[in-house]
Parts: sequence; structure tokens; C-alpha cells
Amino acid sequence: MPTITVINQAGEEKGVEAEEGRSLMEVIRDNGFDELLALCGGCCSCATCHVHIEPSFKDKLPEMTEDENDLLDSSDHRDENSRLSCQIPMTADLAGCRVTLAQED
Repeated sequence: MPTITVINQAGEEKGVEAEEGRSLMEVIRDNGFDELLALCGGCCSCATCHVHIEPSFKDKLPEMTEDENDLLDSSDHRDENSRLSCQIPMTADLAGCRVTLAQED
């Protein structure tokens, strides 16, 4: 099972085991990071699961869809490493990745 590091909005880091096949959003939510709201439950319709992915792992992620891109455009905290965690399936390729929870808009 891959392990990733999640950095909360206060800058505190926690290593978590990430079951392959689940979404990154599910992994983060189920490990007690309450600031990741994930209001739509993973339907790519709210952007409350916005995260910043470590740049060296970006090429291991699926391409961003137009819907995801549009939702991220609504965030004041979007940057070149922004993704919606509900759109990232956990794979062994993401072992060691550092993910920072975006600040709330």
C-alpha cells in the first residue's frame, strides 16, 4: 500500500497509507483531515477537495478534465500544482507524494 504525506492548512504533516483504487480525496478524508470538505462526495462538482500536488508527481496523474479545470478556476488559491483530489486515483506510482490541502476560498 503506498504511503503519501498530507500537509494540512496549518502546515502540519502526516504520513498516511493510501489504498490503491480509492481516490486521493477518499484517502485524505478518511484519515481525519476535516478541512478537506469534499461536499459533493467525489462527483467533480464543488472544488472543496482542492489540493496542491508535489510538482515531481504531476506527470503520474491523469490529465485534467475540462470540468476539473473550470472548477479550479473558481479558486483564489489555484496554482500550477492544483488538482481536485476526487479526480486522482491512488496508484503505486504516487508512493511518497506530498499533497498540500488548499486554503479555503
